Amino acid sequence: MPFTFLVGGARSGKSTLSVRLGAAFDGPVVVIVTAEPRDGEMAERIRWHREQRPAEWTTVEAPTGIADAIRAAPAEAFVVLDCLTLWVSNAIEAGLGDDGVVAEARTAVAALAERAAPGVVVSNEVGMGIVPVNDLARRYRDTLGRVNAVFAERAERALLVVAGRVIALEELTSA
Repeated sequence: MPFTFLVGGARSGKSTLSVRLGAAFDGPVVVIVTAEPRDGEMAERIRWHREQRPAEWTTVEAPTGIADAIRAAPAEAFVVLDCLTLWVSNAIEAGLGDDGVVAEARTAVAALAERAAPGVVVSNEVGMGIVPVNDLARRYRDTLGRVNAVFAERAERALLVVAGRVIALEELTSA
């Protein structure tokens, strides 16, 4: 089934839009979250996001193993995957090599495409700023960029979210 890919900067409205898309679905919704409350500020962000979602939605915590979480969701449920940004960070921290992260992303995309119900995937765009000063930050930026491209390629629609507005992203074609 088709899914929508939302990409943009921090606090651009991606998660808010993902909640609106899920709320418009006539059926159950499963939210797969990748954040972990490792400090007080992150715990507060997680709390805020939870409060934005309807209480009847099912939340699945999957800091890693997103493909398994997608497969485990009921076939008739709309899936919200929020977000790839933290998932890539978690996967790198867990020791998964860059190519392994991208391979896992392809597995997750295939699991989404096989579902009966639609869904939405959220990620940040981190490659539009300065070149990071250290190797790990550059590795993260590059790997997330590759993962975002994998999801955008298979999505029915890919939207850049900026300041609460969306811009449709078109497939790159040769000139």
